[in-house]
Amino acid sequence: MGKKTGKKDSQLVLRLDKGERDAFVELCKALDTSAAREIRAFIRGFMKEHEGQG
Repeated sequence: MGKKTGKKDSQLVLRLDKGERDAFVELCKALDTSAAREIRAFIRGFMKEHEGQG
């Protein structure tokens, strides 16, 4: 146990340049992480940084 098993139930769709997306995905792979994991981490950090402002 110990690992959080919160099931994801929503999606966020965004459009970006294919080259930029491919480079991001490749960089994540090289760093042994996933694009989704890094985007979720960014969102959590952004929200924490701006707590109480919304």
